[in-house]
Amino acid sequence: MSNAPHRIVATLLLSALCACTGVPDGVTVVRNFDVDRYLGTWYEIARLDHSFERGLSEVTAEYTLRNDDGIRVVNRGYDTSSGEWNEAVGKAYFVGSTDAGMLKVSFFGPFYGGYNIIALDHENYEYSMVAGPDREYLWILSRSPEMDPAVLGNLVNRAKELGFAIDDLIYVVHSQ
Repeated sequence: MSNAPHRIVATLLLSALCACTGVPDGVTVVRNFDVDRYLGTWYEIARLDHSFERGLSEVTAEYTLRNDDGIRVVNRGYDTSSGEWNEAVGKAYFVGSTDAGMLKVSFFGPFYGGYNIIALDHENYEYSMVAGPDREYLWILSRSPEMDPAVLGNLVNRAKELGFAIDDLIYVVHSQ
C-alpha cells in the first residue's frame, strides 16, 4: 500500500500550519527590529474583534525574554461581564532573522499564529501595529494607556491602505 495519501495529508496540514505564521499578502514587516527595546509592557489601543478578547478592557501585553531564545508573552485583560481579570501566557519565536519583526506566537501547545510587526516607532519604541497571518487580525499598541490622536490616526490610515477593516476596530478602554 502506498504512503502517498498520507504524505499528501501531512503536506496539506503542514502547509496550513505554516500559513498561520505568515504575513498578509502585500504587507511587510518592519526591519531593523531590536527585541530588547520591544520587551516590556504594551497597552492595547485598538484591535479587530476576536472571541479570545471579546468583552475585554484594560488589555495589556507583557514581553520578557525566555531562556530558549524565545519571548514570554503574557496577555491580560479585564472581563467587564464577569468582573474578573483574564490572563493568557504564551511564547513567541522569530521566524527568520531576529532583526525583522516577524514572529510566531503560541498560547496552545504546538499551534502557532503570526505576530507581524508592520509599523513601529523605531526612534522610541512608543507604538507598534501588529498583524496576524491575514487581515482578520490587527492590533495597535502603545507604551502608555493613551495614544497621541495624530499618531493613532496615522496608524489607522496605514491599516486602511493595507486593506484592514478599520471600521471594525474596537478601541480599548483603559481607566485603571
